[in-house]
Amino acid sequence: MTPSSMRFSKNEVVLLPIPFTDLTSRKVRPAVVVGRHGVDLFLVPITSQLANADIPLLNRQAAGLNVACGIKAQIATVEARLVVKSVGRLTVVDQQKLTERLHDWLEI
Repeated sequence: MTPSSMRFSKNEVVLLPIPFTDLTSRKVRPAVVVGRHGVDLFLVPITSQLANADIPLLNRQAAGLNVACGIKAQIATVEARLVVKSVGRLTVVDQQKLTERLHDWLEI
């Protein structure tokens, strides 16, 4: 099964290429799937720069991540075919924290 044919689910941690702001290059980075619509995924990026994170992850190992990291207060929409692979899943505690913050960010 290729990444483009996989169905990614909410709270799954995936890797995908993220372009640099000047669009000269890109680097594969982790993100959490927070929803989907057709072929598009709604994602929140993960960063190892904890000063830039809004939510520190409590269990990075379950999420398939090697270093301490957190979730940034950003939401992106990308086509599922751009995902390189799935690496893990948020724990229930991290899922609950993310859901609470999404409600705050989106004022819902």
